[in-house]
Amino acid sequence: MEQRVTLITLGYRDYQRARDFYTAMGWTFAWTDDDVVFFQVGPMIFSLWDREKLAKDSEMQDSGGWGGVTLAYNTNSPQEVDEVLAQAQAAGGTVARRGGKTFYGGYSGIFVDPEGHPWEVAHNPSWTVREDGSVTLD
Repeated sequence: MEQRVTLITLGYRDYQRARDFYTAMGWTFAWTDDDVVFFQVGPMIFSLWDREKLAKDSEMQDSGGWGGVTLAYNTNSPQEVDEVLAQAQAAGGTVARRGGKTFYGGYSGIFVDPEGHPWEVAHNPSWTVREDGSVTLD
């Protein structure tokens, strides 16, 4: 197995709310039908799918709680972190932690989408975010 991730799928309870949130964040879907949305995100795919169907397909019991996964979006500046957090709040998300300095010398905050999925928005001065959105450890 190569060291890469090609698809991330988040389960939702409310299709329209999930789809509306991500499109309000400026994302455009590549394909959609009645219960799944696929977004092309750089070299990978990000999808939203019915939470019950996702649990069944993954052979998991859905306890309804946090699954121990956090997504991240890295930026080129602390100002951009604050802009993305504001955009998420305007789109219907909740800012769980305002932007602030981190222990590693960076700056980050957390928003939670309307379905309860946390996203860290971070600027790490030791990482490079390229024009295509790819990130490298420097």
